[in-house]
Amino acid sequence: MLLQRLDPAAPSHDMASEDFLSGDLLSRLPPAGAPISFFEFWPGWLFYTPIVLYWIAMGLRHGDLSLPTAANPRIETGGLCGESKSGILDMAGPLARRWIAPYATFMSGNAEAAFAAMTEAGLSFPVVIKPDIGCNGTGVKKVDDATSLRSVVESFPSHTRLLVQELIDMPVEGGIFWMREPGQPRGRISSITYKEVPTLIGDGVATIEDLVRRDRRTGRIPDLYLPRLKRRLHESPAAGERVPLVFAGNHCKGSIFHDGRRDVTDALSRRLDDILSDVPEFHFGRIDLKARSVSALRKGEDFRIIEINGVGSEATHIWDGHTTLYEAYRAQFEHYGAAFRIAAANRARGWKSAGAWSLLRAWRRQKRLMRAYPLND
Repeated sequence: MLLQRLDPAAPSHDMASEDFLSGDLLSRLPPAGAPISFFEFWPGWLFYTPIVLYWIAMGLRHGDLSLPTAANPRIETGGLCGESKSGILDMAGPLARRWIAPYATFMSGNAEAAFAAMTEAGLSFPVVIKPDIGCNGTGVKKVDDATSLRSVVESFPSHTRLLVQELIDMPVEGGIFWMREPGQPRGRISSITYKEVPTLIGDGVATIEDLVRRDRRTGRIPDLYLPRLKRRLHESPAAGERVPLVFAGNHCKGSIFHDGRRDVTDALSRRLDDILSDVPEFHFGRIDLKARSVSALRKGEDFRIIEINGVGSEATHIWDGHTTLYEAYRAQFEHYGAAFRIAAANRARGWKSAGAWSLLRAWRRQKRLMRAYPLND
């Protein structure tokens, strides 16, 4: 995870040092400060209304509003909603599995089952616990020891399938969107996004709440950070003390996203072709990963996949603060247009979409579960 760069107008931010953050990425982050575009934190209904209308228009054109679920026909709803994270990872063949961070699943409410799952996967603390069904980082927790594990397992509703995964200790976190037309040997990378965790630096006087509210960026969206820090709001971090604001690398949870499309290379494209072609009938989606450095990622080396997401994922470079609204909508329409096109090709091959009612049931189940999950770290 990346540290927020120093903003001269906001002295609470910490300058990332090259011994923590890969120097080749640090040199390419935007100049001091992480801007917020005027649409970046619009209400979801406002930003996504044109996209929903586009989806409906494409659905009417193709005669099936749920057609994109056939883009990844072996995944429930194509990965649009309600799909199992572990179910997708389980589909990986031997080549793809070598690139995936080790994981195992267990049912909530049973700490012993969690310990057994860790043993089965060869995991040791720290680990990441997350719900098997969910999105946007909801319920994702970092667990450092056995006591914390018991507490986290008990915080989820009973009989909820959870996933425990190795915490990958690599400094570059990102998401890469990949798509491949059915019948084609190669796919293409349409988006790379680097994720940055805003980190405050104490001065020995200001409280954590003060640091959040006076910062140029976090002060505009304090509701994303303060609930997670409610037990520490009145603490005054020592001078130089770092306070990461989030753990889950999701934009809607407060992480900062940077457009990394300049780092698409033939080597990386071929590596993803090899990996994702080893996931049966996977054609469209985003992989979330951690890498040793950007230079290694460009070579298609030294990274680990955390999740493989389907049709419900976004090309998240649109949340870079420098992206214009026109560019964001153009990317959204291009990607969802590709989802319909790929799904139509799969339908011609004999695959079927999930159907509107199945899609609605999956969406309602996911929403019901997410309302019961604990607050993510």
